[in-house]
Amino acid sequence: MMRSITIDRTEYPVAYHHTLVLGSGAASLAAAVRLKRAGVDDLCIITDNLMGGTSRNTGSDKQTYYKLSDSCRQSDSPYKMAESLYRGGAAHGDLALVESLCSENGFYHLVSIGVDFPHNRWGGYTGYKTDHDPNTRGTSLGPYTSKKMVEALEREAVRLRIPVQNHHDVVKLIRSGDRIAGAIVLDKTELDTPAHGFKVYLCDNMVFGLGGPGGLYKNSVYPPAHTGGIGLALEAGAEAVNLTESQFGIGSVRFRWNLSGSYQQVIPSYYSIDPADDGSADPESSERHYFLNDFFPSMKELAGAIFLKGYQWPFDPEKIRDHGSSLIDLLIYREEEILGRKVYMDFRENPVGDERIGQFCSSCLTEEAGEYWEQSGLKGALPIDRLRELNPDALELYRDHNIDLTSEALQITVASQHNNGGLAGDIWWESTNLKHFFPIGEVNGSHGIYRPGGSALNSGQVAAWRASERISRVYRKPDLDCRKAWQTAETELGSFLSEVEEILTGDVLPGCEHKYSEAFKERMSRYGAFIRDKSSINGQRAEAGKQVAGFRALRVDPHRLPYVLKQRHLALAQCFYLEAIYHYLEEGGGSRGSFLVLDPEGLLLHRNLETSFRVKSDNPSLRNRMQKAVLEDGTIRCFWEECREIPEEDHWFETVWGEFREGETFR
Repeated sequence: MMRSITIDRTEYPVAYHHTLVLGSGAASLAAAVRLKRAGVDDLCIITDNLMGGTSRNTGSDKQTYYKLSDSCRQSDSPYKMAESLYRGGAAHGDLALVESLCSENGFYHLVSIGVDFPHNRWGGYTGYKTDHDPNTRGTSLGPYTSKKMVEALEREAVRLRIPVQNHHDVVKLIRSGDRIAGAIVLDKTELDTPAHGFKVYLCDNMVFGLGGPGGLYKNSVYPPAHTGGIGLALEAGAEAVNLTESQFGIGSVRFRWNLSGSYQQVIPSYYSIDPADDGSADPESSERHYFLNDFFPSMKELAGAIFLKGYQWPFDPEKIRDHGSSLIDLLIYREEEILGRKVYMDFRENPVGDERIGQFCSSCLTEEAGEYWEQSGLKGALPIDRLRELNPDALELYRDHNIDLTSEALQITVASQHNNGGLAGDIWWESTNLKHFFPIGEVNGSHGIYRPGGSALNSGQVAAWRASERISRVYRKPDLDCRKAWQTAETELGSFLSEVEEILTGDVLPGCEHKYSEAFKERMSRYGAFIRDKSSINGQRAEAGKQVAGFRALRVDPHRLPYVLKQRHLALAQCFYLEAIYHYLEEGGGSRGSFLVLDPEGLLLHRNLETSFRVKSDNPSLRNRMQKAVLEDGTIRCFWEECREIPEEDHWFETVWGEFREGETFR
């Protein structure tokens, strides 16, 4: 029954649900469906936009779902798959084993509700190799794999009549003791009411699936509407892990999209141009700088590196030397940040060489590229022809977003794509330090330094099942101290409203909220992305702290509350990410995963690069430890945790059966 909290003669509605599911991506919707089927009827999905989010609006040329291989001659096992997830470093072996053992459960659950993954005539779901994958564990539905997953899960949620509160932003979590007890929520359809749409939801359990930190970076392939909500949990004191470990890669600017796989395997041209004095740029009439030519010894090696970007799309420090594929990412950064140019990929022309390295022709393909082209039947003279032959959906995708690759070049950058780190959870995806709180999907930091491509989609589906199992079998009986939770909510709401009223008081400062967000986006893309420098980050930590403290100086119209309150917790999140990066560098951490660490005394990656591109090598001693971060008494504390190995104990069936019957399995 709906009740309310009264503050300054304004009533703020209060509701209770046994379980709240935050977010409407593939992980959150799967959790809601699993919970409902497990008999947890009093649940509610809260989402800022049912049609928004990363799962529904992102992908790649052939978006991969990673699972145990069960339809090939090459033998596979959950323990082999766990090793692939674990050996990337800074990952727990028991979590890797759970993601492996449960991968088929998650996959076939999707198949059972109508996600039409391709299978052969015998019913086997044939796979392919993806990055960091020794087997053929990848499968795909094309560019929109996760979108089709979300659509099927949404249909199932509707069929099960799971209630959804759409256009509701979570703006603050309510912590009661050592557990999460609810959230303050902003109903965006009621901004004109005296309460400005603020409501309180109390709960026994919370499934937190608000995605990765998409709003933190200026250069990003996250959809613009997706900001992420990790700052909400960090503010409430949830432990984070591996915030240093993000993935970055080449993406398009005007329409945010990963340029991996087919886009690179057809070997397009790369070039840059000098923008006009007013910052504008016309790639059709400006002089082109084919900047890759100066850094490769031959066209064969240049074309080979472009081709390999399809497999090796995320930036990787280990793939720079000896003219590796990630040298391309570094050179794009150099063109943009050092030389002030705009960079383009053009499918209307083959790579343009010069007298030194020669011109592109089919005979200069590497053996790997040539074999791939032959087996794929690629005969087109130009990249656009080959893309049409190889993956016409990848071509149509851009046309669907008003970009015609047959008539225009594509502006590109190196962008934030995925956070391998996030909130820390146990083998049931319950927070390591907050009970009844389950961070799932990208916001959960289970992946470590390297992860096989597509493993994030698998992880989200496994997490949904595991969290629902824990909630339905251990936390089914409500045990929230409602009186205490109510008092805490009243206090938290009062404090939060005083902050909100301050930014709504006085004359509006037009555009102040955009300047506020642009400040941390610029900061994170310049100092917290794939090029890192300890001395620079040290100063930016202080600037980030000042920005958080300066939130109260904003002055906005009530209709800007949804936007500005998201910037509030993103600004806090940047402090955690910068603090984690600085702590890692202070501990002697070097280049690894998807970032470079600059060091004046370090290794010069290429003789034609400026000396400012000297880098510090990886510190292997840190690969078996995971960095954690938590807010304690207003201070962000970072510390290390040893990685747990993959469990090796045998499981006798009668013992497992008994533990399962008695419920010990879930405790």
